Amino acid sequence: METTYDVKVYKILTYKGSRKTTYTVRWVVAGKRWREPFATKALAEGFRSGLIQAMGKGEAFGIATGLPVSHRSKAADVSWYAFALEYVDARWPQLGGNSRKNIAKTLTATTLALLRARPTQFEPVAVRTALREWAFNANRRPEAPRDVVAILRWIERNSLPVSAWEDPAKADAVLQALDTRLDGKQAAAWSRKRHRRILNVVMKHAIKRGLLRDNPLPKGKEATAVTRTSNAVDKRCLLNADQAAALLGHIRKRSRGGKRLHAFFATLYYCGPRPEEAVAMRVADVNMPDRDAADQWCELVIHTATPEVGKQWTDTGKIHERRDLKGRAEGDTRTVPGHPALTRILRQHIEDEKLKPGDLLFQGENGGVLAGSVIRRAWRGARQAVLPPHVFDSPTGRRVYDNRHTRLTKWLNDGVPPAQVAEWAGNSVPVLLATYARCVDGQLPDLKRRLEAAGDLPDPVDDQCADSPGAPRTSA
Repeated sequence: METTYDVKVYKILTYKGSRKTTYTVRWVVAGKRWREPFATKALAEGFRSGLIQAMGKGEAFGIATGLPVSHRSKAADVSWYAFALEYVDARWPQLGGNSRKNIAKTLTATTLALLRARPTQFEPVAVRTALREWAFNANRRPEAPRDVVAILRWIERNSLPVSAWEDPAKADAVLQALDTRLDGKQAAAWSRKRHRRILNVVMKHAIKRGLLRDNPLPKGKEATAVTRTSNAVDKRCLLNADQAAALLGHIRKRSRGGKRLHAFFATLYYCGPRPEEAVAMRVADVNMPDRDAADQWCELVIHTATPEVGKQWTDTGKIHERRDLKGRAEGDTRTVPGHPALTRILRQHIEDEKLKPGDLLFQGENGGVLAGSVIRRAWRGARQAVLPPHVFDSPTGRRVYDNRHTRLTKWLNDGVPPAQVAEWAGNSVPVLLATYARCVDGQLPDLKRRLEAAGDLPDPVDDQCADSPGAPRTSA
C-alpha cells in the first residue's frame, strides 16, 4: 500500500440540522480531502485524537485509505479470492442454476483483475475454466483435478486483499476488465449491467462482514451511464401469419420428431408461454373441451418451469432444473386460453403419442424433457428452409422466444386489455407495456377517429359583433 507523511488534520465541523447534529472530522492526506461524520462530539474527538496521535508518532498514512497504517482494516487481512469463495458458499443454497452460473462468471473476471501478477505459466483458458467451473462451483470444488488445484493454489497465493477495493484506481480497473471482452472489444450492455448488479450484492456482503466500510462501486448516473439497456422488443423480430404458418408446416414435415415438435412450437405460437414453461407441462395441464362442444377453446394451466442450466450447476446433477414460475409467488399458477386450432393439434398429438395424464406433454426421443438443443436446431433449420435469405439474416423469428413475442404483441393489437394479456403472459402490466409498447400497431386509424370526434375549436366571433351590446362571448 502506498503511504505518505503529508497529513493535515482540521478542527471538527459541527452541523446543526433540524433533526440532529452531526460532527465531522476533516483531514487531508497527500492533498486528498477526507471526511468522517459522527453522531456525537465525543466520538468525533476520539477519532480526531487518534489521527493526531499517529502523526505525533511519525506514523505513515495510506494514500488509498486516508488512515494511519496502524488502522489496518479487516479487509487487508482477507484475500479477495478467499472472500469470493466464502461468498459463493454462503449464497449457493439460495440460488438457482442460472444465478450460480452468472455469479461464477462475474467473480472469475473480477478475481483475474485482482491478482498481483499475470498467471503466464498457465494457459489463459485453463485459468478461467479453473475459476469459473471449479473454484466458484461449490459442488465441484472438492473434486477438482490436480491441474486445476495447482492453478487455484497459485491464484490463492497471488490474490490481492479485499482492501484493494479501497483504492479507487483499482476499483476502476476491475470494472474496466469486466466491461471488456477477451477480444478487447466492449462487452454487451446487458452483460455489463449484470456484472455490476452481481458485484453490488457482493459488496453488500463485504460490508455486512465488516471488511468494507462503503460500497466502492459507482453510484447514481455514474453507475448507469455506460450500462443503459432497453427491455423493449425489437419489432423486426415478430413473425407475420404467413411466416408462422410456413415455419410450423416445415417443422411438422421433419422426418425425425416432426409432429411432436410441431405441437410444441404451435403451443408457443398460440399461447405464448416461455419455452422452459412449455417443456414442463404435463398432459393433465391441458383442459380439453368435449369433441362435440360448441366452444373448442382449450385451456393451459402453467405452474412450473424447467430451465436448462447445465448439470454442473444443479443440485440434482441433471441438465434441467425445476423452478416456480418467473415473477410469481411460490406454487402460483396461471391459465391461458388455447385457440381451437391448437386444440385440434394438441388432441391429435396426445392421441398419436398415446400419452397419459401424468406424462410430459412434449417429450424428447427417449421420453425425457425436450432438450433445448433439439428445439433450437429444429427452429433454425425451419427458418433456413422457409425464409428468403434476406429475411433469414434479419432478426425476424431468429430466436425460439420470438414466438412468445409475436403472440403477446398480437393479443395487444387485437384489443385484448393489457391487464388480461399480462395475466396470460405471467408479466406485470408495467413490464408488459414497457416491453411491447413499440410493437403495438394497427390502432392508429381508430385513435384518429376518436380524436376527430372530440371536435375542433369553435369559430372565432367577429370583433365588431363581439364589442356590440348583447353580443355573445366565446372562449377557447
